[in-house]
Amino acid sequence: MEKSTPLSLRDESLSHWLGLREPADVAARSEPLTRRIADALPAGEAVCALDLATGTGSNIRYLMDRLPGGQRWLAVDRSAGLLAELRDRMSSFECEIETRQMDLGTLDDRQIFAGRHLVTASALLDLVSAEWLRTLAAHCRATGAAALFTITYNGRSSCVPAEPEDDLVRRLMNRHQKTDKGLGGPALGPDAVSCAAQQFAEIGYQVQCEPSDWTLGPEVADLQRMLIDGWAQAATEMAPEHLSTIAHWRERRLAHVDAGRSRLVVGHDDLAAWPPRNEELVR
Repeated sequence: MEKSTPLSLRDESLSHWLGLREPADVAARSEPLTRRIADALPAGEAVCALDLATGTGSNIRYLMDRLPGGQRWLAVDRSAGLLAELRDRMSSFECEIETRQMDLGTLDDRQIFAGRHLVTASALLDLVSAEWLRTLAAHCRATGAAALFTITYNGRSSCVPAEPEDDLVRRLMNRHQKTDKGLGGPALGPDAVSCAAQQFAEIGYQVQCEPSDWTLGPEVADLQRMLIDGWAQAATEMAPEHLSTIAHWRERRLAHVDAGRSRLVVGHDDLAAWPPRNEELVR
């Protein structure tokens, strides 16, 4: 039996974050788009799917009971530790899952796309560049794979109770989202879904988008705390001259969480894209 790879401190923190957000992702995702992609997959054969930046496999866990028939998954991530956690958590699941550690900074390895019916990812597209996305769409078209990309941040958020600096922090965080995340250049950030829709439309795919906003209440206080900390850190990196202002904003936002009165809405979108059927190509 393959030994688990110990998690680094960074991966341990990321694993904790992924665990906190998984229920929020499941609640937010668009069921109609998932059904639309399931209908676009070939009937009567095992579905071969590629999950990019899989983390601990939350996207696979969501989709495996919603896609048809037998499934063969390739789960790709740069973290050996997170992939090991995925294998441990899903060892008793019936679908076949192969894991591969690789850096997704470029998409030069066409073999991961070969024979795939579906290419999917969750919470990824806002981190990638326009060129990376163009390459991804081309790989999907070359193999005829459908695409499903979910929980992509769209730049919108709201906080209750409101604080005067909420807009400032959001603007700075959105600027931070467009810095280079190591995926082909400056990240698309809040423009990711519109760019993806255009890229897939240009290669002849049908495209549909649906909102998938997080609505976070007092019952997910730990998730709110990590989110607020992340916003504050990103905002401070973009505008260190506002360090004190952001720190005081963070203290007040966390106080709302501790008092059980904080509610956050974080805007996301899901995108599904699929090639036209053979009869549509003939027209």
